[in-house]
Amino acid sequence: ATGSVVTWDDALRSGDPSAVAALLTEGIVQVSGTTCAFAAIKATGSVVTWGDAVYGGTSSAVAALLMEGVVQVCANANGSIRWLAPLLLEGVVQVSGTTCAFAAIKANGSVVTWGDAVHGGDSSAVAALLTEGVVQANGSVVTWGDAVYGGDSSAVAALLTGVVQVSGTNCAFAAIKANGSVVTWGDAVYGGDSSAICPLLTGIVQVSGTNCAFAAIKANGSVVTWGDAVYGGNSSAVAALLTEGVVQVCANVSAFAAIKANGSVVTWGDAVYGGNSSAVAALLTEGVVQVC
Repeated sequence: ATGSVVTWDDALRSGDPSAVAALLTEGIVQVSGTTCAFAAIKATGSVVTWGDAVYGGTSSAVAALLMEGVVQVCANANGSIRWLAPLLLEGVVQVSGTTCAFAAIKANGSVVTWGDAVHGGDSSAVAALLTEGVVQANGSVVTWGDAVYGGDSSAVAALLTGVVQVSGTNCAFAAIKANGSVVTWGDAVYGGDSSAICPLLTGIVQVSGTNCAFAAIKANGSVVTWGDAVYGGNSSAVAALLTEGVVQVCANVSAFAAIKANGSVVTWGDAVYGGNSSAVAALLTEGVVQVC
């Protein structure tokens, strides 16, 4: 693979990287996206951004800090953050984002949060639980933020042991356990209620979420979806292509893209948001190694 980038969907929603096209022809190793912008890490450790400046598409203000040494980029909906310089200068090993907030795990197992308090930026209520050991070592889960949006997991607390991965939609969470089962909580409309497909949620190895739906990859390479049909919860239109061989599923606001072991890509969900990739189908039949 050359490490080049192919984009599709509405250019106004950050699909057109023409301004930085010369920088995206080779060497790209990771791409991350906000609602209307993208950031790509190159093999050199530099970062290229494009899209709506308000959503993080313009990185000129921090260009000197993005020339080398970057190993991970994480995005939220609008790309804006509030710096907590003393706590974020060293030791950060992972960063994750909600719509308007971020959480950083440090090497000592503590967590630092910032951004909109309602969206999880304020973790003071569970601060005592986030001072150490946050590496999923014992498989327990700590939640905070708006209770309706999944900040309150008390209804499934007894089930949240042995957890190895947690993914979220706008208002719900799905946790994969070491035994391959899945526990969901939060707003039912947003995927918080998976009871209708509970018998299918075995042997799960990965879960991804759009705003209102989840897609889970099983150990046999098949995909199970639930949640709002418009947002990708209904994958029946491409079901025949999702019965085996899927190795990664990526989600944006309203659509999913699945990479298969043969390097092809299958998409579903809202066509306006990339659920229909027919315009670039000829470019997605083989050789794809990552989708953002």
